[in-house]
Amino acid sequence: MCSTLSVGSAGRSAWALKAVVMRKKIKEGQKVTVRFGPRERQLVLDHTFAGPDLTGALRRVQLVEGGHAVRYTLDDLDELLGYVAAEANHATDKKLRKELDALYGRLRREMESYDDGQWQQAF
Repeated sequence: MCSTLSVGSAGRSAWALKAVVMRKKIKEGQKVTVRFGPRERQLVLDHTFAGPDLTGALRRVQLVEGGHAVRYTLDDLDELLGYVAAEANHATDKKLRKELDALYGRLRREMESYDDGQWQQAF
């Protein structure tokens, strides 16, 4: 038997309001493979201020099967996301902003598909 907690007059359960995300468990500091399309790679390399510690591997990686596979820790990926978001927020070109926003969204979803035990739970 499953019980639900009613919220407001809408009668929605508290469980229905919380998105359930299943994350792949990894060790803290473990690297995960992140694929970049050729245009996404160029966006990071040409339009962000991410330093060589984040872009070095992306700069060196070869194109394989239409993409570039790079390994990042979740901390590194989170830092890269900050650079992509900053550039998207300051882009004056609408097309560039849209591309950076799309890249940010995809990388964010990919990062959130993993759990290295460092996620903060919201109250």
